[in-house]
Amino acid sequence: MIEQKPWLKFNNNGFKELHGIIFVNIKKVGNVILAVKDLDKSLQFYHEIIGLPIKNQRRSWIDLGTSGALLSLHPASLTEQHSGGSIENGITIGFLVGDVKSAVEEIRGKGVKIHREIVEKEAGKNAVIVDPDDYLISLFEPIFDDKDQQTSGYQGFTPA
Repeated sequence: MIEQKPWLKFNNNGFKELHGIIFVNIKKVGNVILAVKDLDKSLQFYHEIIGLPIKNQRRSWIDLGTSGALLSLHPASLTEQHSGGSIENGITIGFLVGDVKSAVEEIRGKGVKIHREIVEKEAGKNAVIVDPDDYLISLFEPIFDDKDQQTSGYQGFTPA
């Protein structure tokens, strides 16, 4: 018996098909939407404290970031009541930082709660902070194989 190898094609509607199973043709993550209790307080945290630039702002929706996936803030009261933070909902947002130690020092100086101090693992260094809605925010400084060739001197939230 000849084993059939998986095949992938696009159907007439532009969706990917694998052995007759249709997949949505997703190109990339566009945004991560956070339901927040207080839009102003969350905007202050993510824009003024974390330093994410505002890409678009409307009365009930704020997109933060410049490239890649955006972080979008939306009042929970307009869709569904806020029902808990990361522990209850399993939501953690991860940011790459250039220097996790200086990022944590900067954040601590601004009165942000540190959920977990810096831990060093094989892939890099990581600390976890808490936003105004009790969502966990991971700050990750990756370790590259060519670390000696990487630009040094990054501080705080400068991208790695």
